[in-house]
Parts: sequence; structure tokens; C-alpha cells
Amino acid sequence: MSARVYLVDDDAAVRDALCLLLSTVGIDTTAYARPADFLQALPGLAPGCLILDIRMPAISGLKLQEQLRKAEIDWPTVVISGHGDIEACRKAFRNGAIDFLSKPVDEQDLIDAIQKGQAALDRAVAEQAERNETLVLLADLTPREHEVLSLVARGFTTRDIAGALGVSPRTVESHRAAIGAKLGTTSPAEMARLWIEAESTP
Repeated sequence: MSARVYLVDDDAAVRDALCLLLSTVGIDTTAYARPADFLQALPGLAPGCLILDIRMPAISGLKLQEQLRKAEIDWPTVVISGHGDIEACRKAFRNGAIDFLSKPVDEQDLIDAIQKGQAALDRAVAEQAERNETLVLLADLTPREHEVLSLVARGFTTRDIAGALGVSPRTVESHRAAIGAKLGTTSPAEMARLWIEAESTP
């Protein structure tokens, strides 16, 4: 597996056991004894899957989850607990956890959860790469072409666009041809998808 995992647990025995387990299946794991240590290292970390102990001094796993969400870091998270707290489980899932496991953690359940998280992370990375590519393509459009594309995305016909912009239909067709050449598609539906995708990018 190519998964990168960050484990935050104040119990040294648990950290050692889980790191050893995951190393046997080729999972690169970095362990932290305190949430504060993880948060300090966070700016320099590549995206990965998180394993968070739910009960830790100072900052609990749930509080750490909440802080990460506020920072718009939505890495796949597996929460582990030695207490089987149902309400804590609900909160963990509300905060975006992909799984909630009880200690002692079942080895296969943990590996399955990490595989699921890695798949989600891979999808997110691919989607972001696609959005970035779309932004690069749209950046090549002229201001007028942006105007025309925005109207195409809203379902306007060539004649509607000509009326809205005060130009001839032939001029609109010329702009649409230029847009199609730059975006690699003449499909109105595909143009609309690209425009909407770009508009939804933070």
C-alpha cells in the first residue's frame, strides 16, 4: 500500500503496536504522542490518513477533528477508543470520520479503514488536479470569452448571448469557436461543466 498515515495517541504502547502492525503491510506511519505535536508538524506534512485516539489530555481526538475541520483540512480520519462511547462515535462521524474502532483495534478492520481512507484521498487529489487544470484552461480566455462562456453555462443560445452583449450572432459564434479551441470542447454541456467547476473552486 502507498498510504501515508499519521497516528495521534498518548499511549506509547498503542503507538508502538500500531506502527509495527502497519509497517508489516508497507504503510508509512508517523506517530505523535500529543495533538499539539501533530498540529505543529502539520504545515509540513503531505496529505494522509489520520488515526486519532478519542481520549487524550489537553486536546481530545474529537477536539482535534474539529480544529482540522475549521482549518479546512479534511483528510480521512479513523477514530479509535477504548471506551466504546456511542455519543463520541456519533460526534466523530459528524466531524467526518470514515470509521470508529474500539481498542484493542482489530488489525484487519484498521487496515480496511486505511485502504478506504486512501481511496478517498486519491479521489480528492484527482478531483483537485482536474479543477486546477480547468482553471489553467479558463485563465487563457479573454474577458469577452469569459462573458460568453458564462452565458453558455447558463443555457443562453447564440442569439440570446448576442442580444445580451449587444453584438452580432456571428461575433458570438466566433467567440464560441475560440473558446472551444482553448477548452478542447465545443459541447455546451461540457463548457457549462467546466465553468461551474471553476466557479465552485475556492
